[in-house]
Amino acid sequence: MEQKIVDTLLCDMETGICEVPQATKKEAAAIGAKPVKLLYFTDPICSSCWGIEPQLRKLKQEYGNYFNIEYRMGGLLKSWSEYGGRDVTGPQSVAPHWKEAAAFYEMPIDGDVWLEDPLHSSYPPSVAFKAAQLQGNEGANRFLRRIKEMVFLGNKNITKTEHLVQAATDAGLDAAQFEKDYEQKAKELFEDDLSMAGAWGVRGFPTIYFIDEEDNRFKVYGSKPYGVYEQALLKLVPGEPTKSKPASFETIFDVYETATLKEFAVFYDITSAAAESTLNSLVEAGKIIRLDFNAGPLWKRSNSQQ
Repeated sequence: MEQKIVDTLLCDMETGICEVPQATKKEAAAIGAKPVKLLYFTDPICSSCWGIEPQLRKLKQEYGNYFNIEYRMGGLLKSWSEYGGRDVTGPQSVAPHWKEAAAFYEMPIDGDVWLEDPLHSSYPPSVAFKAAQLQGNEGANRFLRRIKEMVFLGNKNITKTEHLVQAATDAGLDAAQFEKDYEQKAKELFEDDLSMAGAWGVRGFPTIYFIDEEDNRFKVYGSKPYGVYEQALLKLVPGEPTKSKPASFETIFDVYETATLKEFAVFYDITSAAAESTLNSLVEAGKIIRLDFNAGPLWKRSNSQQ
């Protein structure tokens, strides 16, 4: 099937892809301790990647014993001066697209940052993620989540060091070490990610390779329904995998600090109306708090720093 080519920041809602032009292909694989690895090429400002957060959280809950995720930054926007998009002519043209993406994915995305304090590139937050990774994957994953919340909900320009350092602090990282690594080691690590993305033929985000210990692999390109990710994984998991269901409506907050309405609904396989009612009950019980943004609400563990 002929594949539609779209601008990098004009993520195509039909395909669920934020796409970049041209790439080469090369074979490579490295497997973690679990039987399957998800090699995930992404970018901090990829709206389609934000759109699949609910699916990935559900996959981790149900089959987390069988896979690890390795995050690689792909470089969605190097700079506007080098950007050759046809429909996206500058930062201001991204704002309405993000608002459309919010409605399509049912995830809170504002977009006013492109009008009020536009990002000049996605490279600084990508480098920052590599700096965070030097302090461990768990902290880096918290950091990536935090900068996504900053840009998609909070309208923060996450190319600015002040916001990146704040996100590192929020994620429980050593902020001083983070700043040092951001200025030194992380830049080379990001270049390695870009080279790897090219070698693997990655042309857009999200791109996830499901890989087993024998280097069998399946690629899922773009935003897809949960069942697509589940089936790709189950094709590679040996034996009869056991699906783990959440123990209670607080389980998601035992694992994650924050959750959107869509993430909660998908995690528990309930309607949005039921999800909102349950979240309101948890707020009333003092177990979580609700944070309101122009893009929509975000729920957070009550014992977390606000």
